[in-house]
Amino acid sequence: MDGTKLREGREKRNWTQQQAARALGVTQAYLSMLEKGRRAVSAALARKARKAYDLPATVLPLPSEPSASEWRSTRHDFSADLAALGYPGFAYLKTKAPRNPAGVLLDALDQANLDARVVEGLPWLALKYVDMDWDWLVRNAKVRDRQNRLGFAVSLASEVAAKNNDADLGRKLRRRLAILENARLAREDTFCHDSMTQAERKWLREHRSPVAAHWNLLTDMKGEQLAYASP
Repeated sequence: MDGTKLREGREKRNWTQQQAARALGVTQAYLSMLEKGRRAVSAALARKARKAYDLPATVLPLPSEPSASEWRSTRHDFSADLAALGYPGFAYLKTKAPRNPAGVLLDALDQANLDARVVEGLPWLALKYVDMDWDWLVRNAKVRDRQNRLGFAVSLASEVAAKNNDADLGRKLRRRLAILENARLAREDTFCHDSMTQAERKWLREHRSPVAAHWNLLTDMKGEQLAYASP
């Protein structure tokens, strides 16, 4: 979150700087400096502002340049992350404080193996939070050679948008895909299911969708099969 978004959030609430400063626990003078970009918005203040201004999780802080090792955690509960961001497939779970959806998506795509229910939720993140920080996400996906996985997730999200007759969302997703298209890798990969057998890999090479083949991924997932696509 930067000063501009902080000011826009306050104005959305129709609050004066004095009112917002009280809600955020800072002085009016300090809030003014933050909004003008003269001071950086801390992670703690960004989280407080998100709640006070009722802003989307996309304003939550992201690491500047996280290393791959910082993001890999096979023990991490991605179902809880998705639930905190409103994913209907895990609506029954007790929610926790949300993370920035761009961080959740990158973190998940960097896993060797994920539960199939979590994998199905990854295109939903691109669909629901289409205005997330794509510059950060694409840049760090390239660092980890995960741009094909990201491209496939966005492709499925685009299919769901088309099935749901959401033309505006579809246009936004296609713009994201155009960026990823130029970074597509020739190396074969899976969609977070590296533990599959050689027999499974052989079958998928012959039966995967054209979209999966385009992104060089071994998976049978299709946008039309996702639960959040309209019937």
